Amino acid sequence: MGFLILRHGLIPRGPSTAACCMLGSGPPPKATYLSKPSLLWLVTWMLCMTGAACLPHPQNLSGSGVLWRQGADQTESTAKERLAALETRYLSTVVTSTSSASKCNSTTLSWRQEWTTLSATQKRGFINAVHCLARLPSKTNATVKSRARGVVTRYDDFVLSHIESTPFVHTNGFFLPFHRHFLHMFESELRSECRFTGPFPYWDWTLYWEDPGQHPVFDGSELSFGGNGAKISTLRQPTAIGIPGNLTVLIPPATGGGCVETGPFSKDQFSVHLGPVGYEPKGPDNGLGYNPRCITRDLSPYWSRNTSPSKVVSLIDSCGDDLGCVITRMDFDENGAPGGVHAAGHWQIGLTALDVYASPADPMFWLHHAQVDRVWTMWQGQDPTGERTRMVWGTQTAGNDPPSGEVTLDTLVHFPHLGEPKTVRELVSTVEGEYCYAYKATGVVER
Repeated sequence: MGFLILRHGLIPRGPSTAACCMLGSGPPPKATYLSKPSLLWLVTWMLCMTGAACLPHPQNLSGSGVLWRQGADQTESTAKERLAALETRYLSTVVTSTSSASKCNSTTLSWRQEWTTLSATQKRGFINAVHCLARLPSKTNATVKSRARGVVTRYDDFVLSHIESTPFVHTNGFFLPFHRHFLHMFESELRSECRFTGPFPYWDWTLYWEDPGQHPVFDGSELSFGGNGAKISTLRQPTAIGIPGNLTVLIPPATGGGCVETGPFSKDQFSVHLGPVGYEPKGPDNGLGYNPRCITRDLSPYWSRNTSPSKVVSLIDSCGDDLGCVITRMDFDENGAPGGVHAAGHWQIGLTALDVYASPADPMFWLHHAQVDRVWTMWQGQDPTGERTRMVWGTQTAGNDPPSGEVTLDTLVHFPHLGEPKTVRELVSTVEGEYCYAYKATGVVER
């Protein structure tokens, strides 16, 4: 099997490089990056498939893959130790900032937990609450629904809000605060409308970074979020996804490709109504029309490597006090190529989750973005003075395209069809204002 790399501007307005493709074992190369849609990748891919334009994978040129694996194991072992230290410091900051005199204290603090640490009852309670929201009728007004006919349920209201917000809440100053409150509103709806009482879960990508399919959240049992998509054995082309900042990324096929057929979000138990918006073929009415279908997944061990312990540690440590660095590294790796921990989290799930606009259609969105929020709050928690918590960075449009004003603590963040706008100031701390939660360490298990 050949894997294509074609880079035409890895970052907006960046330089282009030559096309090539690689064959070999070991970590497959990165996806294709294009500044605008093109058919050139297809020509090169076809040449690669016939062996006419393929080069050996660099790992094969440098010797045994065993040496690569040994080095990776050592790196990740060290990173796990560092990550535990960062988590300890974060939790110490939480304890300090939730004194008994404050509204948010040790008694009122809610702890979010990694999926594997939840009891069977807690897992079932969260799954049932998500299904409940997907059965309740939409609250979006009739005028909006006349142009967004795919909005049927209360769950669809959240997908629509994300679709319409996407050009303003990615790769910019709103990215982290918007998604923090977006999760909070979703959690609040689960609790108020669906009687959810358990801890809100997160998916720690670093636990099974070598193969996401090994994480129990994807084991396909009734206490999971469903398995991989059905394996499609025929030759598949990469999926070209549009992402904010005028980029198109080609994601190579991975290990699944079809409908989720196992677990509580299988094709006979859960239906997606909106989208696709971020890739072709788009759904009716540019993705806003009624388009009932299954969740599709394509779990990718390549992209999961970009969410390893060392990647998270690198983000937190190397960015220092630079929030701009944190936000950039969420979507771009240390070399400036698309595939930071946030982007790679979506891309390792694949297909439905690839659509940056309608990605909440796959319920794994909520667990993934809780982990994104966890990484942000862990970075904030390395500074006990609270200065990192009050930092702002960036503009009000994705990739500053079109150019927009700078984000300040007093800038309003909008949540269409869900709730009133909030200032950034109201969204930066997890233990102030409406919020009173923290992230329990991954290793803490409750039964």
